Amino acid sequence: MLHELLLALLGYTGDLIIDQREEQESIGVFLSPNAPISEECTFKLAPDISFIQPSERDVIERLITLGFYYRELDRFATKSRNLSWIRTVNKSPLSRTSEVTTGKKENQSVYRRAIANGIVEVLSVYRSAVLQIEQKLLSDSVPILATVTQGLNKFFVLLPPLYELILEIERDSICGGRLLNLLQKRCHCGVPELQACIQRYTFCDRIDQVMYNQLASWMVYGILNDQYGEFFISRQANGDTEHDSSQPDMLEKFARMATNDGALADWHLGFHISLDMLPEYIPMRVAESILFAGKAVRVLRNPSPAFRYQDAEYHQHKPRGSQKLQGFVERFSFQKEPSLDKKIGEELLPQIEADKIEAMLQDLKESSEFHKRSFECAVDSIRATAASHLWQLVVVRADLNGHLKALKDYFLLAKGDFFQSFLEESRQLMRLPPRQSTAGADLMVPFQLAAIKTISDEDKYFPRVSLRMPSFGISVKSSQVDLPKAKAFSEGDSSVLSDASEMSLDGWDGIALEYSVDWPLQLFFTQDVLSKYRRIFQYLLRLKRTQMELEKSWASVMHQEHTDFAQHRNDRVSYSISHQRRQRFRPMWRVREHMAFLIRNLQFYIQVDVIESQWNVLQTHIQDSQDFTELVGFHQEYLSALISQSFLDIGSVSRILDSIMKLCLRFCWNIENRESSANTVELEHITEEFNKKSNSLYTILRSSRLAGSQRAPFLRRFLLRLNYNSFFEATARGVLNVVRPRPTLPILN
Repeated sequence: MLHELLLALLGYTGDLIIDQREEQESIGVFLSPNAPISEECTFKLAPDISFIQPSERDVIERLITLGFYYRELDRFATKSRNLSWIRTVNKSPLSRTSEVTTGKKENQSVYRRAIANGIVEVLSVYRSAVLQIEQKLLSDSVPILATVTQGLNKFFVLLPPLYELILEIERDSICGGRLLNLLQKRCHCGVPELQACIQRYTFCDRIDQVMYNQLASWMVYGILNDQYGEFFISRQANGDTEHDSSQPDMLEKFARMATNDGALADWHLGFHISLDMLPEYIPMRVAESILFAGKAVRVLRNPSPAFRYQDAEYHQHKPRGSQKLQGFVERFSFQKEPSLDKKIGEELLPQIEADKIEAMLQDLKESSEFHKRSFECAVDSIRATAASHLWQLVVVRADLNGHLKALKDYFLLAKGDFFQSFLEESRQLMRLPPRQSTAGADLMVPFQLAAIKTISDEDKYFPRVSLRMPSFGISVKSSQVDLPKAKAFSEGDSSVLSDASEMSLDGWDGIALEYSVDWPLQLFFTQDVLSKYRRIFQYLLRLKRTQMELEKSWASVMHQEHTDFAQHRNDRVSYSISHQRRQRFRPMWRVREHMAFLIRNLQFYIQVDVIESQWNVLQTHIQDSQDFTELVGFHQEYLSALISQSFLDIGSVSRILDSIMKLCLRFCWNIENRESSANTVELEHITEEFNKKSNSLYTILRSSRLAGSQRAPFLRRFLLRLNYNSFFEATARGVLNVVRPRPTLPILN
């Protein structure tokens, strides 16, 4: 009886101790390894045993539960540690791959295998205890049941909780980060023996090591070692982006680039944080740092082929600038050798830095317990190292500041002479509606003429600039010869015309500017960033065009007035008619001056108080920072400040400004045809509308909602210039205080 009890304690039932599950399912003596774990103990004493006392029966039934737990734990460990699918040498690679990716892969888990290894060690200790009990029973002259109970008492604390653990794992298919969360919760218990067992065998020494191995692979080499999808950093599946309304057609946008670059696609869309697998004790901020560090290492270890060629030429003609810049250049200097790819990869991320990252992770891995603060400090240090080297790649090697200056020159109209010349050359063209078939060709002529007049050959950034009519999908290149291996982001934005068939004179407001960027600048100048630049450019170009039309209309009419005066000064009748016409249109000239005053001050405010001020702030940040992520944040703040302080984010203000610019253009086009009486009525209508719009604009800008926002200091300067003599304030107050008479009601008799 005692020997059969010992066999039952190791999971082998017989005639006296039976397994009810085997009898019910009639599947043989041993259960299949793939059979699910029983949710209740099925080891029982045979009901026909009559020679055992009731007290002994209770003790034996309590003991054989350990055998049940042992068998279920052993089955779980055997199934989780099964690697037979790897050794299928007789099958073709294609069939093995399909088998792994279908059913068998779902049952595999690196984290389960780790916890199974820990369970195997616990079970080996248990088997040793049973073996010692057997030796004691054989050595005793009178073996007693108390010997078995005494030797196994401590396992009543360990095996039942471990059984409940694997039962929950199997029932809910828990793996990866969710398994880490479960074990972390199980560690916090009031039983010291159980807590020590879970920490020693199943958590710190086992499963935690798997996570650290994956972290080392990702953060040291940029390789995602996660064949079962258990790591909290995972690849972005195509299906995730196809049904994501916040990123429409994003994959198609990257597919339309001039040069396919897998590293660029990986940076923007390749990887993401899987919240289901993220352990609860790892904050989201730390997970984002881990994601960034791995992506940065991938970029540094796999530079673009085009960049390798450009970098080689760069080092052949090293710039002799400041000592700080020269120091960075010398750190990356190399000679062209056959192993150029490896050389550049080692220089972008030196091996000594990779060894430091690996050493930090190894220290965490060897720790007996998981220390959250130490883990976060190590991750922050690794992220800072990766961000620093990525900063050196983008800022120093790729000349980020030069491209930022070029974007300021062309998108923010810092090269005012070029756009002044372009608008003058295209002035007559833009007075007509754009033609769908020839809009691109029509724009090319004034664009090239303006470039010849104002852009020198030393401007190496101008060939990257091109004009585009989004409503037609036609790009106008800045040069006839395209840049080699350049990638241009030429997707449309929200400012395109909704219906190309219904065009007006304002169809030219859809002119967009494009900028071609190469690797690795595409990591910095994303599609969203270039879209914001395009939005600001279209706004500034409309503003400059309006300001130029107001000036040109005044100059044109004054030239005509002087010509008429010279021709009719000896004819009193004609002179008197001309003088009366000038007196009649004098109020219109006051309106034109009010328009020019508003547009000039708005233009000066945006160019000086907003753009130049924020540009100086950005330059200070670039000089003080050596972290890529910080630099991206500073640039986002820069663009947000430009949009915010230019009122592009306030729909009511932007709509009023847009309507004011349209009224100014209509005024200029009608003032030159002032002979017609219909034009006189139209001018009066434009004047009335302009007064209403300008007063509404001033009222909104003076509102308390804007006075308390972040744009308040800059807004006060603009209002001071606009209302320096209280004209706008008095006019706006007068408009608001106008009381229209009510209609009289008829008196009923």
